[in-house]
Amino acid sequence: MDHLSSRQERILACIREWIAETGEAPSIRQIGEAVGLSSTSSVVYQLGRLEDRGLIKRGRRWRDCRIS
Repeated sequence: MDHLSSRQERILACIREWIAETGEAPSIRQIGEAVGLSSTSSVVYQLGRLEDRGLIKRGRRWRDCRIS
């Protein structure tokens, strides 16, 4: 598998930290704010790539996201 981009690594770290602190995943907007992305579609794209790689799993909503 290819290495993660620095942006993907930051998003994954953000999700891990947020879940550890709050018990649930951050919203798409919260992820964007944490990693410096103003476009929610960019965040959704990156989350989709992480999900495709099997690094995260989501339920019906992104806030149901879990680290694999």
